[in-house]
Amino acid sequence: MTWQAVIGLEIHVQLKTRTKMFCRCANGFGAAPNATTCPICLGHPGSLPVPNRTAVEWTVDLGRALGCEIAERAVFHRKSYFYPDLAKGYQISQYDEPLCIGGAFAVPGDGGDLEIGIVRAHLEEDAAKTVHVGGAGGRIVGAGRSLVDYNRGGVPLVEIVTQPDLRSSDDVKRFLQLLRQTVVELGVSDAEMEKGTMRVDANVSVRAEGESDYRTRWELKNMNSFTFLGRGIDAAVREQAALYESGQAVVQETYDYDAGSDTLTPHRSKEEADDYRYFPEPDLVPILPSEFLDAARELPESPAMRIRRLELAVGFATAWELVTTERDAEHDKLVAAGVEVRTAANVVRNEAAGVTIAEPSELARVIEARERLPREVYLSAVEASAEAGFSADEFLAKEQVSDEGSLEPVVDAVLAAHPDQVAAFRGGKEGLLGFFVGQVMKETGGSANPKLVGDMIRQRLMS
Repeated sequence: MTWQAVIGLEIHVQLKTRTKMFCRCANGFGAAPNATTCPICLGHPGSLPVPNRTAVEWTVDLGRALGCEIAERAVFHRKSYFYPDLAKGYQISQYDEPLCIGGAFAVPGDGGDLEIGIVRAHLEEDAAKTVHVGGAGGRIVGAGRSLVDYNRGGVPLVEIVTQPDLRSSDDVKRFLQLLRQTVVELGVSDAEMEKGTMRVDANVSVRAEGESDYRTRWELKNMNSFTFLGRGIDAAVREQAALYESGQAVVQETYDYDAGSDTLTPHRSKEEADDYRYFPEPDLVPILPSEFLDAARELPESPAMRIRRLELAVGFATAWELVTTERDAEHDKLVAAGVEVRTAANVVRNEAAGVTIAEPSELARVIEARERLPREVYLSAVEASAEAGFSADEFLAKEQVSDEGSLEPVVDAVLAAHPDQVAAFRGGKEGLLGFFVGQVMKETGGSANPKLVGDMIRQRLMS
């Protein structure tokens, strides 16, 4: 039987506001454990939350970028569950009246767009961070003990819930790559999985090819990279298909994935909404997010739109790479300075990878002359182009000698000085060509054009 994967995602994006969601504690990464806490984010009795306006505004911006409808009225709820990293015994979140509802996010592909439905994007406070000591790779399974760092507790967190529209781990990785790029460019989060500012849970099920109904799902949690998430999804699809084919049932559970052994371990039974006992947060009034729309900023051109625009000039694969590695702005600088579009794409993805070009018109002069420059001179110029006031003149003055008449005496002298190597070359050891070129480059202090030198030597030795 052929099985089809059915995948929906829950993406948690930590907002980089100056302070936490409901208190004035600093929001940041790298502080000593439990250093940025107060009675509110520690859940002390009698402490009262106050919403972070910037977090609401940024969530509305993100919802707009996802094509969501911005709610007329949004309500914070208490989501009750017990876990060591939840000081209050509940999380202030949103349930049936979130900030952003519905939407669609298009992921460009070589053969058309993949459209992923967005169920909701809602704002909540993050839980604290549990650090598991011992066990397998810092996970709770097999850990000797667990420690809790409450610095993260109360940080504003946007949860984006997708429809189960994804059908493969490759689709998931492409979607997340483009979503992360969108979030970063909006300036609302660094969205770095290794720091936990972007975390993804995957709900995975399988169904027989041609089925339209959904079967029981597993939730994969605690993924710290797109690659491991993709491998975990593949493992879940493989194991669920094996269970069905052996006549067994799939039980709804939450799993951890161990990349080292490529195995899934049950974490706990999967909760449903009723298990959380949602009810409106009595210490917070409803929010009217639609009031923010009149003063909302104009959103930048989306990564998906830029990919489609660049695709016309450089092809889809190159356009995707330029945008998702954040090199398209540097590409556009060089094109505006007169560099051919494909040449510009190659330069910013290779020699100039990681370089923020300060003087594109000067670098364009260097690129135009790159075939006449020694390789090390060209690379030095590219690196120096990140500096304000960069000038191409210093580097262009070091152009290679490409005058055959000037190089003839040097080439002839090198060949005359190495008769044994000349005889060996003529006897079939053509690999010695590099030796002769190297000798000429040494004699000319590296100023000779190596391609021309190679052609001249070959012509003399083959005649």
